[in-house]
Amino acid sequence: MSGLVSPFLVHTAMQSVTPILLAALAGALCGQAGVFNIALEGQMLVGAFAGVAASFLAHSALAGVAVGATAGLLFALILAYGATVLRGDAIVIGIGMNLLASGLTSYLLRPLFGVTGTFDDPRIVGLPVLTIRALSGMPYLAALFSGLTAITWIAWGLVAAATVALFRTPIGLRLRGVGEAPEAAAALGVDVRRYRVATVLFGGVLTGLAGVQLALGTITVFSDDMTAGRGWIAVVAVLLGRSHPLHAALACLLFGFADAVGLQLQGRGLPSQLTDIAPYVVTLAALVLSRRRRMA
Repeated sequence: MSGLVSPFLVHTAMQSVTPILLAALAGALCGQAGVFNIALEGQMLVGAFAGVAASFLAHSALAGVAVGATAGLLFALILAYGATVLRGDAIVIGIGMNLLASGLTSYLLRPLFGVTGTFDDPRIVGLPVLTIRALSGMPYLAALFSGLTAITWIAWGLVAAATVALFRTPIGLRLRGVGEAPEAAAALGVDVRRYRVATVLFGGVLTGLAGVQLALGTITVFSDDMTAGRGWIAVVAVLLGRSHPLHAALACLLFGFADAVGLQLQGRGLPSQLTDIAPYVVTLAALVLSRRRRMA
């Protein structure tokens, strides 16, 4: 097991955690606004499909980012208005959105690209990676932080910005008031519905970017249900972090490192069937430990 902990492990974890991190941030913000968003899986899947389609058709990774984020926002309209304006059950709506995203993206592969299951084409343009020239003389740090996409850096910047905004600004105070005591917030003149709709839509942009990172970050392909439960892991991170952006991000790091360790163990000869389940085992263990701690 020597050499398992290495700069490559951290680098792989950073890549693996980015889609989950963005989705968890979206879920945490929605939770702060009083909307429990379990549609993260479906929103991420829609963003991945739209990002790959736009990248292929426009021959541009930037187009993939823009269209993927927009698709996530538009798809989030279902939850934003269904759970606020129409006062539907957010959990039921979220489950329906996940099922819709899975079926819709799978169906659209054939009429749009003439394939089923997986769309892989050399004309799909992946996201460029950033090289930090200032670290060229420091191989260890260069191995850690170079070769990541801009979305990865943006994700961590958004976590920091969201944490500051929620707990250090008036708009954050109002947003938390909308989630914790909507009647009191409305009595003070805060438009509860507008805050919730705007937060869910912003969350849609984040999950759309998460899908783009997943489909165009390390690979350039779209396959049926390629999110593979990452949206549900993000939901668990939100629950573990109690809708606090920074705490949810730390939970995401745990899952990212579990995924990276699984990949390294697979390279050392362990069956992929065992290594692929590492993040989900860690998820279940974290839930059990968290539950026991609350009951103690």
